[in-house]
Amino acid sequence: MCLGNICRSPLAEAALRLEAERIGLAVRVDSAGTGNWHAGEPPDPRAQATAKAHGADISGLRARQVTSADFDRFTYVLALDRDNLATLARIAPTRHTARLALLMDMVPGRHGEPVADPYFGDDAGFEQTWTDVAEAARFIAASLTGA
Repeated sequence: MCLGNICRSPLAEAALRLEAERIGLAVRVDSAGTGNWHAGEPPDPRAQATAKAHGADISGLRARQVTSADFDRFTYVLALDRDNLATLARIAPTRHTARLALLMDMVPGRHGEPVADPYFGDDAGFEQTWTDVAEAARFIAASLTGA
């Protein structure tokens, strides 16, 4: 989960989908934002270009805001930075089944690290975001398969 669901979280969704497909893992993945100001919009064109360069088409994704149902529908609800994690903790239903954490907590040696928001930067920022979320995707997929 990120702020508007047009940059980081669609890239994270794409990276995990690609990794799951690569290893033959059936997994349910969805991205959302903690805010609603981009609801219904496609991912940022720079995010789309970055994903496409790595073999993922995210042009059909549409931004949405996280819902209370997400906290029971998914095993993990992963935030891209501490501010979004705090928001998720605040809005989560009192009783929920999802584990809340930072995405990079899934990567050994990167606990507590955010995924930088590339929105106000250049294309290089989107590529760095992809590098981070793809690394996390590999570790998440591996943990789900017991590898």
